[in-house]
Amino acid sequence: MDLTMFVQRCDCGAEHLLEVLHVAGVEIQLTAAVSFLTILQEESVSIHTYAHSFLQVILLHLEHRDTGVSNAWLETLLSVIEVLPKETLRHEILNPLVSKAQLSQTVQSRLVSCKILGKLTNKFDAHTIKREILPLVKSLCQDVEYEVRSCMCRQLENIAQGVGTELTKSVVLPELIELSRDEGSSVRLAAFETLVNLLDIFDTDDRSQTILPLVKSFCEKSFKADESILISLSFHLGKLCHGLYGIFTPDQHLRFLEFYKKLCTLGLQEENGHNENQIPPQILEQEKKYISVRKNCAYNFPAMTVFVDPKNFHMELYSTFFCLCHDPEVPVRYTIAICFYEVSKLLNSGVYLIHKELITLLQDESLEVLDALIDHLPEILELMSTGGESSVQENKLSSLPDLIPALTAAEQRAAASLKWRTHEKLLQKYACLPQIISSDQIYYRFLQRMFAIMMTNNVLPVQKAASRTLCVFLRYNRKQEQRHEVIQKLIEQLGQGKSYWNRLRFLDTCEFIIEIFSKSFFCKYFFLPAIELTHDPVANVRMKLCYLLPKVKSTLKIPADKLLLQQLEMCVRKLLCQEKDKDVLAIVKRTVLELDRMEMSMDAFQKKFYEKDLLDQEKEREELLLLEMEQLEKEKQQNDGKPMSDKTFEKKQINKNSEDIIALKTEFVLGRDTKTPTTLPKSIPISVPGPSSGTPSTSKEIKKSKLIRSQSFNNQAFHAKYGNLDKCASSKSSAATYTPPVSAKTSMISLTDDSFRTRNANNAPTSFSPNIPLPSTSRGTGNSADPKSSGSKDAQPRKATLKSRKSNP
Repeated sequence: MDLTMFVQRCDCGAEHLLEVLHVAGVEIQLTAAVSFLTILQEESVSIHTYAHSFLQVILLHLEHRDTGVSNAWLETLLSVIEVLPKETLRHEILNPLVSKAQLSQTVQSRLVSCKILGKLTNKFDAHTIKREILPLVKSLCQDVEYEVRSCMCRQLENIAQGVGTELTKSVVLPELIELSRDEGSSVRLAAFETLVNLLDIFDTDDRSQTILPLVKSFCEKSFKADESILISLSFHLGKLCHGLYGIFTPDQHLRFLEFYKKLCTLGLQEENGHNENQIPPQILEQEKKYISVRKNCAYNFPAMTVFVDPKNFHMELYSTFFCLCHDPEVPVRYTIAICFYEVSKLLNSGVYLIHKELITLLQDESLEVLDALIDHLPEILELMSTGGESSVQENKLSSLPDLIPALTAAEQRAAASLKWRTHEKLLQKYACLPQIISSDQIYYRFLQRMFAIMMTNNVLPVQKAASRTLCVFLRYNRKQEQRHEVIQKLIEQLGQGKSYWNRLRFLDTCEFIIEIFSKSFFCKYFFLPAIELTHDPVANVRMKLCYLLPKVKSTLKIPADKLLLQQLEMCVRKLLCQEKDKDVLAIVKRTVLELDRMEMSMDAFQKKFYEKDLLDQEKEREELLLLEMEQLEKEKQQNDGKPMSDKTFEKKQINKNSEDIIALKTEFVLGRDTKTPTTLPKSIPISVPGPSSGTPSTSKEIKKSKLIRSQSFNNQAFHAKYGNLDKCASSKSSAATYTPPVSAKTSMISLTDDSFRTRNANNAPTSFSPNIPLPSTSRGTGNSADPKSSGSKDAQPRKATLKSRKSNP
């Protein structure tokens, strides 16, 4: 029935609506109930009109012979009670309820009365509740039908919140105590759940003298009762133990803990080797209930960890945690995987105790379990790597070899499945690995895999996730040779690849590079390969590049990058003049307008760009510092053979300057933007100085200070969204410029390079020789390069041929 029709018939009165609904079928009744509720929620009519035209219709259909229709009208009425004035509630609902709650009425009428009473309690004052509502409540709590008693018992929680603490103790609690001894199991269960939910209202005396004995009796009888009671008990056990914590005697504390442990293994003691088709249905149903009990126990495990005190975890709960992580049923392992992070936080320094269980869940055959675990995987791994006392440091380090195979196997299982969202999420979470494991481990076990996913996976979100994670790995890579190799592969296999799909992914990677690295890093290695794609034969690639051009321009600084700006403008002009695709041309025109409106950043700090410039400067300093650290580590290896006295002096110097080292740590959180960067101490040199002209002792002190800083960064975990890689240019002089080759035969970058063919011929890992030159631009005056493609774009890999031209600034 149409909602508008009901609104239009409001003027016809309730009689007409009753006539329509009297002969209506079930579907129309259900639609009418929903429509009445929608009219109320959307305030299509005033409350007065609604009460006059619709309320009687709702009340008359509460006892419809169809249970679904009756419940639909009841839900509508309970929502209406929230907005009706007190006088209307008293005359139209409360007064008729006195007769509807009598034993002479049907069971359905009395059940409806129970739910309405629970809703009305919050609408009246304590005096009215005590005089008019509580007598009806007591009567329904003593009803002859167990369904009515159970229904009224579940409404006692709402009534207790409405009447206050005093009336709850004097009226509600005695009723709950009586109902907890009821002959009906559903009534006892309702009383138990209501008591647990009301624990905060009762004082310590009521808990220890009244509630605790009832709970003990209920738990002791639960194994002899129906399994549905065990399901409810296992679900509320954590809240119960938390609410009664502090009043347990040591013996009671131990009994409740043993009861929980017994529930955690319920149904596992009876080994079943029969086929599922041969098991009787009642046995299968019982096993399903046992699975629900163990699942609820897993849900309550963090609460029980608090109950036993995390210090006692190893002695009291570790074996139980082990069983839950190895449970044969997926729902149980899924639930404990969700709770794993909470347990890790609670254990704090004892988190190393559950490292093996982390490996187990990472290797779980079910992707649902893996998906639940990786939601908080970065936080878990950080706790694993930083938590714990010095006495257990050796244990943590010795377990790391198990972690890396588990992580790689998890990614391979996700990649082999059809659940690409789990795969995407896992790749995103792997961006935390630089905080956990070494640069070499990431390079050999993860970085190459990220590149392979970018090249071969068919799911775009997965490729983008791999691309961003690879950029993070590149940011934290500690070896210049490896960084060069990765950059080379990105440019040659993606930016100049045969497939236009790979070239599109190269532009995605450029966007991530701009986000994560400094402006100078992007300009040095990726600016020219990016704008070279303005000559791409595929319109989609040129279109995507046009969208990226504003971000590319934002990486330039004037006047240092004046020549790069000229190259960018020249490429845009060529697009405007030569573009034949009308869609691309329209985007080019819009991009040109946007580029013209952009304000260029200057070498010197400007007020309007202060925060961005400060953040970029911080990235650049970190990139230089990483480069310096690599050099210092080499110097440290060379100095390993010097006299012991010098080593002792260095050790003392390290301890003396430890506080200064900590100041070098820059806090950037992965996945979150930060506006105000942390600045490095000005007193600490950032770049690697040349030969000192001072005394030898001064030079020696400088080297020792660098060594200290390098060791500090080895021992600290990086937390960063934005990182800064080494500046890989061989020269730091401001006068150094890049001179492109003149001939296309001596192309700067080519997939046909001899060194690359040699490595592939020897079946070595896919990589590039560091001797192959990288596209590099230096900030400062010098020659400019105009990137232009050469060769067949459809049949061959794209080659970047840079024509040299004279610049007239």
